[in-house]
Amino acid sequence: MRNPFATDAVGFDTPIAMLIACHDRVRHYAGLLPKLAGHVAIHGADAEAARAAASILRYFDVAAPLHHQDEDDDLFPRLRERGDEVLRGRVDAIAAEHDVLGLQWQALRPALQALAAGRAVVLDADQVNAFARDYPAHAAREERELYPHATRLIGADEMAGIGRTMAARRTHKD
Repeated sequence: MRNPFATDAVGFDTPIAMLIACHDRVRHYAGLLPKLAGHVAIHGADAEAARAAASILRYFDVAAPLHHQDEDDDLFPRLRERGDEVLRGRVDAIAAEHDVLGLQWQALRPALQALAAGRAVVLDADQVNAFARDYPAHAAREERELYPHATRLIGADEMAGIGRTMAARRTHKD
């Protein structure tokens, strides 16, 4: 059976490429939020809004936490262990952003759940815009400040092990 988290272009045998592919989906789903807010303001909680909200919920409730776990449990500890003081500081700062993004998501989630259920709500523009801005910025920062070091500091065999762990993490999810 094909892994639903893998893409046609990349798989878990290339974990950094897979993490970047996850970031592409982060950008996509975070970018849907302002569009959804605009749609709801005009059309209300129609079927299209419910489908979009359900799709956004599914991504940020399931895939995004797995992605953070990939980084927090598998990638970041290795970077901390092998990096210099500057890199360790970057890892710590970027890892801390996961908690901030999680809080932002939890603030948005109830309104999206209501929309997914077809109930009329108004999405808070400040919350929507902050999340749509901050999550992609976080992903770009990881790609710019951390991922290049991973390819330099982590050998191919160990990287393959990270990929296997990432795949197994998703296989065991309901």
